[in-house]
Formats: sequence, structure tokens, C-alpha cells
Amino acid sequence: MALVPLIDDDDAPAEVRAVYDDIRATRKTDYVNHFWRALANDPRELARVWTHTRDVMGAGALDALTKELVYLAVSITNNCEYCIRSHRAAAVAKGMSAEMFMELAAVVALANANNRLANALQVDVDERYR
Repeated sequence: MALVPLIDDDDAPAEVRAVYDDIRATRKTDYVNHFWRALANDPRELARVWTHTRDVMGAGALDALTKELVYLAVSITNNCEYCIRSHRAAAVAKGMSAEMFMELAAVVALANANNRLANALQVDVDERYR
């Protein structure tokens, strides 16, 4: 259960409704998820986080699926259940298959294990990688 109330459209001040409307328009959906509704307890923070999210996850050098896969990988590493589930759904909507998800999970596990080994051993970075 969230530690703050989820702000419904009917209870939202105008500045929160404006962000909700932008979320719906940008994502081409009628759904505003719980993350945004929790952040709406602080309208300035909601607007700041949404604007940053919209800008980073929008069109760029990386395609939309790649961005979702990266977000999902970081969410797995950070053990954020909410983000794992919501960005897995977004990745599936953008074309991620079950096989891709399993391979992504294996890469995340491998990278985490090897990162810990490299850190534990304090391996110097090869000159060619500097």
C-alpha cells in the first residue's frame, strides 16, 4: 500500500490535471498509473519528474524498445517491483518477447555478478579501454 494517497482526477488541482492530460496525450492512453498519482501529492515534483521522463524516454538516438529494456534492466538491478512490472508491460507493448525478457534477465544477472567480481578484485582498467 502506498504511503501517500493516490490523487484521483476529481481531487486533483488544475496543475496536476494538466500533467495527467499530458501523460495521457503523450502515451496515447486514458490511463494514469499509480506512480504519477502518488507523485501528484507534490504537484511541482510531479511536473518535474514527468517532464524529465517524457523528454528522456521520448524520441532520440535509441529506439523506444531499447529505452524500455535499459529501464527494465536497471529496475531489476534496483529491485523496484513497481518499475519492473510497469516497464516490462511497456517493453512488451513495444515488441519485447518472452525470450527477449529471459535473455535480458540473464544479461542483468551476469553483469551484476561480474561487476561484483571486478570490484572485489579491484581489477585495473586496461589501457585500451581508457
